[in-house]
Amino acid sequence: MNKKYKRIVVKVGSALITHNSDSISTKVMTQLIKQIDYLMSNNIEVILVSSGAVAAGKQVLNSTDDSTNVKLKQVFAAVGQSVLVNKYSELFENYDLKVAQTLLTRADIINKVSYLNFKNTLLNLLMIGVVPIVNENDVVAIDELVGIHFGDNDTLSAMVSKVVDADLLILLGELDGLYTSDPNIDPTAKLVRKVENISDDILNMGSGSIDSKGQGGMITKIDAAKVATTSGVDVIIASGLEKNILTRLVGNEDIGTWFPASITKIESKKKWMLSQAVDSAVIKITDKGAKSILGKSEDLLSREIIQVIGTFSRGDIVSISNPNSKTIALGIVNYNVDEIAQIIMGNYNENSMIQGSTYGNEVIYNHNMVINL
Repeated sequence: MNKKYKRIVVKVGSALITHNSDSISTKVMTQLIKQIDYLMSNNIEVILVSSGAVAAGKQVLNSTDDSTNVKLKQVFAAVGQSVLVNKYSELFENYDLKVAQTLLTRADIINKVSYLNFKNTLLNLLMIGVVPIVNENDVVAIDELVGIHFGDNDTLSAMVSKVVDADLLILLGELDGLYTSDPNIDPTAKLVRKVENISDDILNMGSGSIDSKGQGGMITKIDAAKVATTSGVDVIIASGLEKNILTRLVGNEDIGTWFPASITKIESKKKWMLSQAVDSAVIKITDKGAKSILGKSEDLLSREIIQVIGTFSRGDIVSISNPNSKTIALGIVNYNVDEIAQIIMGNYNENSMIQGSTYGNEVIYNHNMVINL
């Protein structure tokens, strides 16, 4: 492994963040935050996906209840989420870093408008040096609590990695990586260093959680690796208890289990956009705007729009063409077709709002485009 990573997603599991106790571990959190500070000081963007709200809630309520009662877990999550984020905020403050809480459900990522809002917000937070802390909104979504689909934030972290075009997803738990069998049961189990193909044999190596704190286990980490690698994201499963684990992994040290991406990010993004593009929806732009997009990777600004063709909504994927009607890019629009038409006529601005909101002069952000089709 010899790669340079500039944007990474770090997922911290419940068992790790409550290491050897029934409450969140300030020591584990501090060690991770110190490393995140180091990475960010070296111009590496970090998004943190953290479990631990349920454990924090149990700590506040002085409960040792380990039942699978979903209603009770929702109560723990509701109480513990603010405690968890406040603790992160307090510890990050020691390094002059600000954090932003982001609670999601699976529906937020599937819905095109929520997806667009989520992606733009996270990338804007990274741009100003704020650390996004992402967790599933257990109070309104119970999938993680009952152990399906997201699985202790593993799949959520993979989907976040895909949304923000991350270079690397690091899944941290207590185990050193993927073993040939469960090392807690089989003393002959061997650590798998690299997985290039997630076959049935690899899936069979996965097992459930070794305790009641997490809802994931190795199988959900493998599933998450499959989602991420097919989106152009490298994945590493490693132990968060290993000293300086994040800085060493980003420095390409051979630790844990590495799943190299099976496709480039550009190829993945292009394939997805081509499959989701709205038929016959086109934004025709000036020659200057086309050259800015193709040559300088700039945003599509409202002043460069000549004409809108077809029907589309905010969050849809539309074609971008030059004055000669040649398609140069695809992009996710911040406005619907009627709003853009009014933008062209000069009737849509901060003082004359349609439906009570404006999203700035950027009709399509460059990070929401694929060019040179």
